[in-house]
Amino acid sequence: MNKNPLVKPFVKWAGGKRQLIPQITKYMPKKFGRYYEPFIGGGAVFFELQYGKSTINDFNTELFLAYNAVRDNIDELISNLKIHEANTSSDYYYEVREWDRNGIIDTKSNVERAARFIFLNKTGFNGLFRVNSQNQINTPYGKYKNPAIVNEPVLRAVSKFLNKSTIKIINGDFEDAVKGARRGDFVYFDPPYAPMVNDRQSFVGYTLNGFGADEQERLRDLVDRLTAKGVKVMLSNSSVPYIHEIYADYKDTTVIVPASRSINSKATGRGKVDEVLIMNYNYLDEN
Repeated sequence: MNKNPLVKPFVKWAGGKRQLIPQITKYMPKKFGRYYEPFIGGGAVFFELQYGKSTINDFNTELFLAYNAVRDNIDELISNLKIHEANTSSDYYYEVREWDRNGIIDTKSNVERAARFIFLNKTGFNGLFRVNSQNQINTPYGKYKNPAIVNEPVLRAVSKFLNKSTIKIINGDFEDAVKGARRGDFVYFDPPYAPMVNDRQSFVGYTLNGFGADEQERLRDLVDRLTAKGVKVMLSNSSVPYIHEIYADYKDTTVIVPASRSINSKATGRGKVDEVLIMNYNYLDEN
């Protein structure tokens, strides 16, 4: 299959997988039916694969609207982004960020909301998507000299790819996203990670309610059920004792991979860290 190099993430994302793509693709099944990615985020793995029979999901509604706008309303989206680009400044950033506090966002179309989301993503500090307890974006301005807000060739290439009739985009819970998964399909889970340190400030969740131990274990239970159905699963997470413990049944098909994290407001969460790739199949058989 010929891949289009312009088909790549159009937003920055915490925990983005670009740097780990060589390891992830190395350990993936060589053949599978449908591809599922229930925590799509920036979509680095999805866009690297460029696999037409895919279902992608995210719980984040603003991100979901952005994917939909790129697919369905690319011209209008680009026009809106160009308006934001022409007005970029600290004051303008905070004015647009304020939309979800002063009710303006409720008067906006889904495409306008998507353009706002991409603009804030490109100009906010470190590309961090963070919300407060009222589900309002509270990322500070990033002070970039020339932020790339409108990458039109990438946006148009991604739009063309997403318009394949066999690609589904969902906005919901990770369990619902894989309800259609069958034997021979492949699911890649890239959830908010378990924290490296016992620190509430560690950036591990981008949805309003975060992703604590209950959610991590609900995900593990889902992996167990998918395994019983014959669905192939790969999961990324932090290489911490807690994760190794709850996925102990998969220890023989777990590999540790070095990575570096850049989106973190604290130095303790940056730099070289170990992550795990947990699989429910023998990856040696796939190579």
